[in-house]
Amino acid sequence: MSASTLDQLARCAARSLQATTKAERAFARLLKIAESSDSGQTRRVAAFIAATYNGRTFPLDVFELRAVDVAISDDMLCCLDALRWARADLYTLVPDGEARVRSVVRRVRNRAEVTADLARSSPFAAAEHR
Repeated sequence: MSASTLDQLARCAARSLQATTKAERAFARLLKIAESSDSGQTRRVAAFIAATYNGRTFPLDVFELRAVDVAISDDMLCCLDALRWARADLYTLVPDGEARVRSVVRRVRNRAEVTADLARSSPFAAAEHR
């Protein structure tokens, strides 16, 4: 390998480590928010966490980044940057992460099921539930 290739690999490794380190703190803050209450921002953060855990089941609407405080969206972007580098699954970066994330995911799934049930019974009830 050439020196420039080795330099590029070293820069990528450094960026990957930096992104993962930042995401560790950011994901911990987001998880704390998702576990703490049931406000509109909390629901959005919980949905984001669910998407980072299982994006096929819980797809991410990127416009949700606009619907939360700047500090929260900054943390979400840090997490997305870490996911891009694929150094570690985010839930592995926090203490008891998998159990905590699964608890958040269960709440998101339950909320989606309730909303779907309401939508089937009345189009007005689903809008009121949001």
